[in-house]
Amino acid sequence: MEIKMNFRELGRMAYDLRKDTVDMILSGNGGHIGGDMSVMEILVTLYFDQMNISPEQADDPDRDLFVMSKGHSVEAYYAVLARKGFLDIREVIQQFSKFGSKYIGHPNNNLPGIEMNSGSLGHGLPVCVGMALASKMDGRKNRIYTVMGDGELAEGSVWEAVMAGHQYRLDNLCAVIDRNRLQISGNTEAVMGHDDLHERFKSFGWNVIDVEDGNSIGQLHLAFEEAKQTRGQPTVLIANTVKGKGSLVMENKAPWHHHVPTEEEYGQIVKDFTDRKEML
Repeated sequence: MEIKMNFRELGRMAYDLRKDTVDMILSGNGGHIGGDMSVMEILVTLYFDQMNISPEQADDPDRDLFVMSKGHSVEAYYAVLARKGFLDIREVIQQFSKFGSKYIGHPNNNLPGIEMNSGSLGHGLPVCVGMALASKMDGRKNRIYTVMGDGELAEGSVWEAVMAGHQYRLDNLCAVIDRNRLQISGNTEAVMGHDDLHERFKSFGWNVIDVEDGNSIGQLHLAFEEAKQTRGQPTVLIANTVKGKGSLVMENKAPWHHHVPTEEEYGQIVKDFTDRKEML
């Protein structure tokens, strides 16, 4: 039986995995570093605190299901899957984004632990609606999770899925929005404003939970636990995160959406990770 880690241990793990993620991006000379950093605690909380999933039960029909809808943040996803035991982190770092590698720049479901290919934005939630509906029809008790970017919410398919989630009362479905307020072309509110995102989802019949600090393991834990207790409607967590979280070199800077650190930047970033980890 797996022993769950406490919030401090998980928070420290998140910084170790940030280091793995940056090493991956340097090795592959590319990647979406800003969103990797903002989503890290969400993934760590899901995989090490919430979800019923492990390499040993990868084919169990009652396992929880996860889709990384914002697939461009695959580097963080690979790092978490490796720590969970699905992948070999040394192999991932060495081969990431190399010619012919299976560790490509978006989730590849030929790899252990990955349920579906993603990266074409707006697909994760619709697929998870189908998964959640199928699980209910089969009488299963598992839960279905997806993580979306806030820029992704401009896709119309997202809102069709939101309507369907309410229509079928999919209380086994939990969506998480990585609300870092930056996308490739700038501030989300300047590109395609979301107005009051809480009220928007609420008007579609969803249970909405605002996570004030979406990079807090403790706050995320409480939000996911509340989602589990919700009946008759799907839940969305609006996780207010920081793009580039972990180092002032990157934080809240749109160009770091897919910037590759220089040697000097790398040194400072790793130092910042270490310092922040020690503060936890």
